[in-house]
Amino acid sequence: MTTKEQIEELLYQNAEDFEMAKVLKADIASYFTTLDQTFATSGGKDFLLKHTEKIDEILRLIYKIALYGVFKNYQPMKNSLPLSMAALGSYGRGQLCVHSDIDLLIVYKEFPGYNTDKIIEKIFYLIWDCGLKLGHRVHRIDELLEASRGDITIKTALIESRFVEGSHHLWTETQNVLNTIRHDEPHDFVLKRLLEQHALHQKYPFSMEPNLKEGRGGFRDANLVYWIGKVLYNVDHISQLPESIVIESEYRAFRLALDFLFRVRSALHLASGKKEDRLRLDLIPDVAHYLGYENSQASHMRFSKKVLSRLRIIYLYTTIWLDLLAQEYGIKEEGLLEAFDQETGSEMKHVLHALMTYATHEYKASPALLQQLIHASRPEKIDQDYYPLIREIFRKPHAYCVLVTLSRARLLDYVIPPLKKVIDLPQFDGYHRFPVDAHLLASLYHLENIEDPFVRSLYEALSAKEREMIKLVTFLHDAGKGRQRDHSLVGASLFRIFARSLGFEQEQIDEGIVLIHNHVLMSNVAQREDLYSEKSIMKFASQFKTKKMLDLIYILTYADLNGVGQEIYSTFTARLLKTLYNQSVESLEHEEMMDEVALRVTKEKSLKCCADFQALSRIEQKSILSIPSNLFFLHYSPEKILQIAKTLWETETFYYTVSNHYFLTVEIVSRKTFSLGYFLAKLSRLNLVNMDICKLSNEEKFFRLDFKEKLDEHELPRVEKLIEEGFDTDMTAPTVIPSIQNEEILVDCDHSRSYALLRLNTRDQRGLIAYLITLFDALKIDIVTAKIHTQKKIARDLFLMEKDGNFCHNRDTIIEKLTKGK
Repeated sequence: MTTKEQIEELLYQNAEDFEMAKVLKADIASYFTTLDQTFATSGGKDFLLKHTEKIDEILRLIYKIALYGVFKNYQPMKNSLPLSMAALGSYGRGQLCVHSDIDLLIVYKEFPGYNTDKIIEKIFYLIWDCGLKLGHRVHRIDELLEASRGDITIKTALIESRFVEGSHHLWTETQNVLNTIRHDEPHDFVLKRLLEQHALHQKYPFSMEPNLKEGRGGFRDANLVYWIGKVLYNVDHISQLPESIVIESEYRAFRLALDFLFRVRSALHLASGKKEDRLRLDLIPDVAHYLGYENSQASHMRFSKKVLSRLRIIYLYTTIWLDLLAQEYGIKEEGLLEAFDQETGSEMKHVLHALMTYATHEYKASPALLQQLIHASRPEKIDQDYYPLIREIFRKPHAYCVLVTLSRARLLDYVIPPLKKVIDLPQFDGYHRFPVDAHLLASLYHLENIEDPFVRSLYEALSAKEREMIKLVTFLHDAGKGRQRDHSLVGASLFRIFARSLGFEQEQIDEGIVLIHNHVLMSNVAQREDLYSEKSIMKFASQFKTKKMLDLIYILTYADLNGVGQEIYSTFTARLLKTLYNQSVESLEHEEMMDEVALRVTKEKSLKCCADFQALSRIEQKSILSIPSNLFFLHYSPEKILQIAKTLWETETFYYTVSNHYFLTVEIVSRKTFSLGYFLAKLSRLNLVNMDICKLSNEEKFFRLDFKEKLDEHELPRVEKLIEEGFDTDMTAPTVIPSIQNEEILVDCDHSRSYALLRLNTRDQRGLIAYLITLFDALKIDIVTAKIHTQKKIARDLFLMEKDGNFCHNRDTIIEKLTKGK
């Protein structure tokens, strides 16, 4: 038995209202369990229409129950009863979403004996008892005009109302009143609605969590075209507007986008189980699943990208149509760049050239100009003739105005092909709030409108070529997103190809590549690392090497951060960045060390790509990358570095190996003090040709000693014994005093902020290093890095010590001991 048949039976039995409400409530509950299946087999608008028709069916039954409750078997004819029910809002448009409120209008006339008040009361009680969410208005027919004048929302609801049940005669009278309302102060209506739309666009811009109803490109924009079209032309559908306003090709793209968003909104209600207009990040997996997308991040990205692109399509066309409709009432936004004459506007190349001509000052393109861009003739893809024009964009003071106009016209990826993959691309990183292309445009805007006085002074000091280059870099720095590879590497490759096409010089291209490779480095270092650590500063500055490059990365970082959101570039962040910049500029004086750090950074990158390194825990990885000795990274392969690190983690005190294949080599990994002077003194008969001392942490070191000679096998146990004795702090050995001249010694206590340097360039002598190391041990001088090398009987030895140790205030003592042996 159908629900209608059950209600008929209960009416025949004179059942109570609550019994019939129970039947309706059960029917509604059963209906809601079928929504998932219905959604899977319905299009966007079809699903909403089916739901609207179901609610119509329920309300007609409720109307019937209410009339029977008042009149029993003596009901008047429906057309004789001065009462009608009409649907308002999305319900009136046939677009009711499953958890949206049901907006209902009851219009009536007061006649004695009809008990309209009692009927209306019964209707509402039955609706509430059924569990339906109701938004309602009740008006006498003679109140409608005055009610519409008091509230623009009421006027809007009335002019799109749809008859549901009741008296057709009364509804005909109502339509006459509605027609009067439609013509009542239309200019005021249109203006207020446009101002409201502008406020909503400011409140809900395009973002990672778009508001599908009230945000840019949402249903409210589409509805506004219909409302104003209804007032002006009394149309029942946007497609019925004159072709001078709505071009068929534009409407086709609009309609497809709107139908997709209808499906998204329905899926959003089904997934959240409630009325929801914001496509929240946490709901995207479930909503995407309803629409047939796989449960993967890549699929969720594709889904979100499609949502954003459809919102922008709707925003574009509704902007154009609303402008044309508003002009009928003399309403037009002032100060816009209007469409060009027919000759200029017929070809894309000419329009682009004209847009650049005006880019000497800020401007905003009118909707008419956007429409002209859309329909301008153009080749399938840009050719060589376009490249000089495109390069000219980045020479203009307000390149942003040109590019944002192209973006609004959905032509940005046509003119700037490297951006093809990132148009409308969402960013699910919890940091960026806007799609990639919107972020890039915002970054360029802030580059051209720098508010920080210091950063502005750096930008203004750039040459014309440097400004041109930094603009292109800023606009392409995230162009590599959406791929599996590191987006900085992909972005740099895209920049290289595009910059060459535009005719940039190789030096500019090389600088741009460095900046894009490292575009997140400055903000990361400034906010995560110790800005008074020389290692951190050197490591950062080594990527740029010149003040000009530091200026450029500072400017790019400023634009990038502001492109995320102005509150991101806070006073605190600005102070951190400036500190890092100042410290880095100062560090450029230490050129030799800078080169060394740059090489270390390169080796670290190779290490990070190693599978064995990636298999380590984050703590273990950080432990390796925190090793202070640059020599350790420069001299050893990633495999060797990992082997030494693992050996250190596995040993409690020390571990050593003795190799004697072609010559004697000793390697020691130590967690405790090792008397290297003692060990070398005991082996002073051998020629030490190479020695590495690498500080791994505060107390931990790695030693590698290469001797010229190969020992007999029976001598190796003695070498091992000497190593173990070296860990006994009581062991001593006499050393030979070498002969060194003053000019053969270089002591530099200003080598860098943290380190002092000792360099020897003297005749090779037996016991030379043993004597030097013993001297350092006696003075408690901690060696961070040591590199000795002997060639053609000349010892070229380098030692790096911490400045805050005992080296610098024992400088004179060391020189005297080395030169005079006292």
